[in-house]
Amino acid sequence: MSKYAIAVDPANPQQFIQIPVPEAAPGEFDLLVEVKAIAMNPVDTKVHAGLKKNGLQQPRILGWDATGIVVAVGPKATGFSIGDEVWYAGDITRSGSNTTHQLIDSRIVGHKPKSLNWVESAAIPLTALTAWEGLFEHLKIQDAGSDKTLLIIGGAGGVGSLAIPLAALRSKVRIIATASRPESVKWCLERGADLTVDYHNLQENLSEHNIKQVDYIFCLNDTDGHWKSMSEVIAPFGHICSIVESAQPLEQSLIRSKGVALHWELMFTRSMYQTPDMAEQGRILQRVADMIDKGELKGTLNTTLHGLSVETITQAHAKQLEGHMTGKIAIEF
Repeated sequence: MSKYAIAVDPANPQQFIQIPVPEAAPGEFDLLVEVKAIAMNPVDTKVHAGLKKNGLQQPRILGWDATGIVVAVGPKATGFSIGDEVWYAGDITRSGSNTTHQLIDSRIVGHKPKSLNWVESAAIPLTALTAWEGLFEHLKIQDAGSDKTLLIIGGAGGVGSLAIPLAALRSKVRIIATASRPESVKWCLERGADLTVDYHNLQENLSEHNIKQVDYIFCLNDTDGHWKSMSEVIAPFGHICSIVESAQPLEQSLIRSKGVALHWELMFTRSMYQTPDMAEQGRILQRVADMIDKGELKGTLNTTLHGLSVETITQAHAKQLEGHMTGKIAIEF
């Protein structure tokens, strides 16, 4: 098959199958992209788990990170031409990027960094957008002075690996990242963290560095598990932003008396609701590409698999589910 995708098998949602990609013309804002590389994110395994649990009627193509070449342009898709090299994180309400060809709304697409290859570029869009929106649109750390402190919980993961350098480049705050293994400590410090602490006994570990409270918290894993610790160390009138949904109601009384603001970041919100500022995601991706090409920002690729197949998608999901990823895993077609 010249055009194919790897999808969840509705007959056995535990497994993936190869299916043909139907011919489809771009919608008015769409680009048709020949995909060259993709990356894996926690959202892939979470959506897959939901499909297995709730039943699946039709094959579902997952994947929300891609780079590729534009092969067709919709009538209202401005700023792109056939042959352009692009990158994007996609829209969770549409078919994903685990495919040779994908239709994608041009407003959430950027031109890929010239200095990175396909697979290096594929590892960045979703995590870059999540980090940017969380740090600068919700927490607004760019407005804070050097006397303020940002705690990033999960500093060595995909989002943390970009949140650390973005915070260092675009704010004056002191950056503390949680990291529990020697390799993850090294990874965080190399990316610009001022300090790392073990997330176990967080309040005690911060106190060892004469830090009693922090002004901003960016929670990148296990909101439920970290909620009590975050409530203890957040400063009065501080801000917490989390990217991980809670499995149970969070005890709001732990932060209410401090006047703390709680923000939720979901990279898919703009495309899900077709918000008026939806094109801001394309602009963010362009800013990130420029920063990379200027040498200000490094990629986060850690592991590369080769070839779009049932085997590589299955392997990538298994590695993501291990829960100890440093950086990102991507697949080069």
